[in-house]
Amino acid sequence: MQHFLPSADCPVRNILARLGDKWSILVLVTLDANGTMRFGEIQKSIGDISQRMLTVTLRTLAEDGLLVRTAYPEIPPRVEYRLTPTGKSLMPHVNALVEWALEHLPAILSRRNAEEKRE
Repeated sequence: MQHFLPSADCPVRNILARLGDKWSILVLVTLDANGTMRFGEIQKSIGDISQRMLTVTLRTLAEDGLLVRTAYPEIPPRVEYRLTPTGKSLMPHVNALVEWALEHLPAILSRRNAEEKRE
């Protein structure tokens, strides 16, 4: 039987707490697909993320070393985001999850729908 360490010491819980939110994976996939992007481009690409949530998500991913924020001393200011080597090393795993989700989504939605009808 697999046992996991208490919350503060468990690497699985630690990483999932940071990446398991609603937006982190979408931001990573967006940057992986498009390369270096500006804030507004990321927001437009994702669509339904608020400015506040995107700011928090980008800050968190940068703190974890998954992306880098580069601010250029220009007027108006220009800020760009891109994946770091660590972020790039995560992407094969994230992309496998995305592929799994795309493959299994129709069956999962069908089961959900059937379950809702039974209730």
